[in-house]
Amino acid sequence: MNYVIVNGVDLEEIDRIGQLTSSIRDRFIKRILNPAERTIKTMSDEHITGIFCAKEAVAKALGCGIGEVSWHEIQVLVDDYGKPIVKLSGKAAQVADSQGIRSWSLSISHTRTYAIAMVVGLGIR
Repeated sequence: MNYVIVNGVDLEEIDRIGQLTSSIRDRFIKRILNPAERTIKTMSDEHITGIFCAKEAVAKALGCGIGEVSWHEIQVLVDDYGKPIVKLSGKAAQVADSQGIRSWSLSISHTRTYAIAMVVGLGIR
């Protein structure tokens, strides 16, 4: 039995979202966030950038990046306690399954300037 541990991290400037015009910001949000993520009450630039970082970190942990998997296949939600959680679907779930990854641990944080996300995927192969 082999244990599988993968990780990914991403850091982004929050102002990149804040500097977008409202129409471009709306298109960006629809491209990056799936419908369930768009129902979250707080849609601040910090929150959006944090989710973006989390999705990038997951794609890096999977070893394929965005392109082989889509933004909407990586879902970042919160549990009943406000802890961020990762749910995969489609090709992202297939890639994780092929690597033996069964569970994810995600942490997202930000300052006034930057957002960062760190993810660890665990499993047994």
